Amino acid sequence: MSENQTVKRCVAYCLAQSFDISTLAKILSETSLIRIIKGSLLIEEDESWSVIFSYGAVVHWNLTSEQQHKLHDLLMDHDENPLKTVEEDHFTFALDCPQTRIIEDHIEIESTDPIVLFSLSQGMAQSIKLASFETNAITTINNTSYIPKSLAQDGKIKLSRQEIAKIRGQLFLTKSDIILNYDLLDKPDFFWEYPEYEEYYAIAAKYLEIAPRTEVLSKKLETIHELFEMLADEQKHRHSSILEWIIIGLIAFEIAMTIVDKAF
Repeated sequence: MSENQTVKRCVAYCLAQSFDISTLAKILSETSLIRIIKGSLLIEEDESWSVIFSYGAVVHWNLTSEQQHKLHDLLMDHDENPLKTVEEDHFTFALDCPQTRIIEDHIEIESTDPIVLFSLSQGMAQSIKLASFETNAITTINNTSYIPKSLAQDGKIKLSRQEIAKIRGQLFLTKSDIILNYDLLDKPDFFWEYPEYEEYYAIAAKYLEIAPRTEVLSKKLETIHELFEMLADEQKHRHSSILEWIIIGLIAFEIAMTIVDKAF
């Protein structure tokens, strides 16, 4: 990097499940220069840029902490299901470099074209959304790891039917939230129309290992699904056992009544 290239700060956040992009566009257009690109917002202001994605992620290029907090306050006024734990990823970057590449979280960019920044942001936003999915899946698996251990040690799950139902509900929510949003990890539609910018997205996606991390996430989802099925089988077994005992009780009662009837 040459001496006249200034190193700046870039941060990616995942703040919520989703943002109301149309409302945000109306509000931000009153004070900032914005572009609406395939359901995302690109904000430009004094050599700083922010890209807001509808799925709850935002990438800031060269914004001060104060500018970030101000924008985040607005985003959280128009979000859905804010995350309990905010995911974030930090980088540095420099413009007007000989080529575009990422080395040790430093991004060298060959131009000042905002669409190049937007293309890189696509990969960074996917990565931070994937991190949110990973955290959700790992937390769910860790919080329920005692269930298969209990089954292996005691041959049964020491939980009430209501507790099992609640855990199944949580597993289902985790699994469905990730699966319903799984297409967010595919190549964005923007690059089907503007293939000349796809190489920049590919640079970010490869560096952030989106493809292999998505495969690992699939394995975690399989684990959650297996646990879900195991609890479903346990519920069915308990329900069947109750019915069997009811039938046995009715038969015993009928036999007793027959004996009493013959005796008297």
